[in-house]
Amino acid sequence: MSLAESSRRIQKLEMRGIVKTFPGVLANDHVNIEVHAGEVLALLGENGAGKSTLMKVLYGLYRPDAGEILINDQQVQIASPSDAIALGIGMVHQHFMLVPTLTVVENVVLGLPSSRGMFLDLDVAAARITDLSKKYGLRVDPWAYVWQLSVGEQQRVEILKVLYRGADLLILDEPTAVLTPQEVDELFPTLRDMTQMGHSIIFITHKMREVMAISHRVTVLRNGRSVATVATQDHTPRELAQMMVGRELLEQYDKTPREPGKVALQVENLSALDEKGLPALRGISFEVRRGEILGVAGVSGNGQRQLADAIAGLHPVTGGRILIAGQDVTHKLPSQIIRAGLGYIPEDRLHTGSIPAFSITENVILKDNDRPPLAKGPFLDFAEIERYSQRLVQEFDVKTPDLETPVRTLSGGNIQKLILAREISREPVVLIAAQPTRGLDIGATEYVHQRLLEQRDAGRAILLISEELDEIFKIADRVAVIYEGQIMDILPIAEATPEKLGLLMAGVAASPVGA
Repeated sequence: MSLAESSRRIQKLEMRGIVKTFPGVLANDHVNIEVHAGEVLALLGENGAGKSTLMKVLYGLYRPDAGEILINDQQVQIASPSDAIALGIGMVHQHFMLVPTLTVVENVVLGLPSSRGMFLDLDVAAARITDLSKKYGLRVDPWAYVWQLSVGEQQRVEILKVLYRGADLLILDEPTAVLTPQEVDELFPTLRDMTQMGHSIIFITHKMREVMAISHRVTVLRNGRSVATVATQDHTPRELAQMMVGRELLEQYDKTPREPGKVALQVENLSALDEKGLPALRGISFEVRRGEILGVAGVSGNGQRQLADAIAGLHPVTGGRILIAGQDVTHKLPSQIIRAGLGYIPEDRLHTGSIPAFSITENVILKDNDRPPLAKGPFLDFAEIERYSQRLVQEFDVKTPDLETPVRTLSGGNIQKLILAREISREPVVLIAAQPTRGLDIGATEYVHQRLLEQRDAGRAILLISEELDEIFKIADRVAVIYEGQIMDILPIAEATPEKLGLLMAGVAASPVGA
């Protein structure tokens, strides 16, 4: 054992036989995990497998119904986050717990006693934050306001918060779900340095590439149970993925060749500004035909969100036209664009795609609650609404205790299935799918892809906006590359290569590609 490890309070942590139930749901079914100082344990599982619930038990946010927690072979009681912190356990949540209007140092010390009694000691705290930043390579200005920071910088603040409180073991809940690839590349060396200093890390994820890159061992959860704990280096990503989903995964999809039909979506010379008044879209033009998937590839922040929202009527445009099935919907209200035949799966599924506090049923009928058969004149037909909602939940395999469950309590994969169910069931002419598998596990991703291909074969025109090139290569028929609000080129997928698209995504014009 190294000197760094020997100075840690937590040499080994075990959770034995943990059971946690909610009304109608067995979230954790006698789960066992073990993590040692100086290692990264990946907690791998599909959305809804029980990963986050288990870690909330460890952090004291939930009380287990059965089981025990041991630190260095001694049983401990963790009834609250304060207990967990006192024992050296810290948790960085997937959705950050920061106050945007406060500075970094104010967020870090929030809730802690001051060494100056009733007066804040922010200068002392800022100095310690600076020392921790240097020690762990977590660059951040302690006096910056959180709203001024990038998502990656905000995550550093969350990690600094738990280190400031003396955490030996860090729980990272889907830490890369909101990060760009570049920010992920910056995070991983920091985590490796932390383990070399003796910290232990539980890394909740469902991304196989990250498991292979960062973890020493993997505990796989499936349907609330721990099905295996293995050394990462002894298994391939495919083997781990099959443990996770409990079945064989498709190597590739059966994408039926087909001749596209009539133009369903026309975007002509479209321009728009971003929230800061700067150009976000610069004269974009393309078409999507019935029975095809046009993928839009690009690095995050090059106008993809503004493009999707502009077509849906959620973002103002400054020039150009948008036509759906020949109907000009430029400057129309979102409700009018929906009636013209648009279905929209937005990248922010929790807030733009759904209303978190509303029930399953209420979210299902959001777009058609005033139309037959869900309504009879000015009155809702509650019996028909229940039948309709139940059918979609069953058909799209949305895992929920009942139809009255608030959407905010569902896993990301189940929320996405619910949005898919609502949008696809309306039989749109054009379907926009913006980052449709972001944050989803392998099984849910495969499900979404298959559904989109079904819609393509049913004659829908699909605009797939994705930062995952693998996704575009798997299901798109053509690919348009966007860079700084402009379309660099549009290629048949058969003519596209990762190298060619990479150059276009970096702003290199089509002509130098040379293929």
